Amino acid sequence: MNIETLREFCLGFPYVTEDMPFGPETLVFRVAGKIFLLVSLDSEVLSFNVKCDPELAVTLREKYPGMVMPGYHMSKKHWNTIKPGISAPGALLKEWIGHSYHLVFNSLPKKTRESLP
Repeated sequence: MNIETLREFCLGFPYVTEDMPFGPETLVFRVAGKIFLLVSLDSEVLSFNVKCDPELAVTLREKYPGMVMPGYHMSKKHWNTIKPGISAPGALLKEWIGHSYHLVFNSLPKKTRESLP
């Protein structure tokens, strides 16, 4: 997966927007204003943060050492940093991104979810 593929995949989810609130080196994807993925643009190697269920976060870190780590500059309990390298299966990365999106979307207040066009 490269940055273009990641961006296209993230923007494919409903109600997703992108911005750069932390400067030109970090691209942020949000659903209804809430962040579900941050990606570094100033690194030669793809690296991104996704929100994750706390128990699953620990499991993934143990199962994929070196590729899945506690969230860099984020809550270590709720965020993972993914450094997929060239051998990581795209389907697995998409699964983790989808998990993050749905976790954030489902945590939105009911009123907010219902008000989305």
